[in-house]
Amino acid sequence: VRITQGTFSFLPDLTDEQIKKQIDYMISKKLAIGIEYTNDIHPRNAYWEIWGLPLFDVTDPAAVLFEINACRKARSNFYIKVVGFSSVRGIESTIISFIVNRPKHEPGFNLMRQEDKSRSIKYTIHSYESYKPEDERY
Repeated sequence: VRITQGTFSFLPDLTDEQIKKQIDYMISKKLAIGIEYTNDIHPRNAYWEIWGLPLFDVTDPAAVLFEINACRKARSNFYIKVVGFSSVRGIESTIISFIVNRPKHEPGFNLMRQEDKSRSIKYTIHSYESYKPEDERY
């Protein structure tokens, strides 16, 4: 199962050159750039771990690529994404995000069906990996 989250999720994985072009775009729009990682890829998991500090006022994409590669080295078997935040008053949220690293094996999800009041049915999804202890995932 290929997890699809973020701006370019319908495309094949971006190359480092394509990532650099996206970073150039984020810099041109004066976005703060963050690098985040997780091993729990549930679609509603909005709380990924942040790698280092957000890169405010960065002007060189090489600095961002350096941090991406450092995160890839330390967390090679995690999902890693780049996030561009706007600090414009009234927006102050994520403008762009895309995955730059995936684990070798993406296990997928378990769909759980539950009956509720008045014979209605509720569905929830759980990552297969979330059933394992955190230090044993992937």
